[in-house]
Amino acid sequence: MNEEAFNMEVRKFLKKVGITAQREIEKAVRTGLDTGKLKGNERLQAMVTVKIAELGMSLNIDGQIGLE
Repeated sequence: MNEEAFNMEVRKFLKKVGITAQREIEKAVRTGLDTGKLKGNERLQAMVTVKIAELGMSLNIDGQIGLE
């Protein structure tokens, strides 16, 4: 295995995940604010799951996103 190439592939994947997730979270929060579901001062519980079926790997990462 080429460690450098593997590292770059993992980084590219995580960058794609981060950019896509940020865009979707921002869109969902804006919708929540527009519809009155959110007030704008919440702390939202968030979870990300990364799975690699071939390895039987599943990783959950929990966190919070504050709107203020």
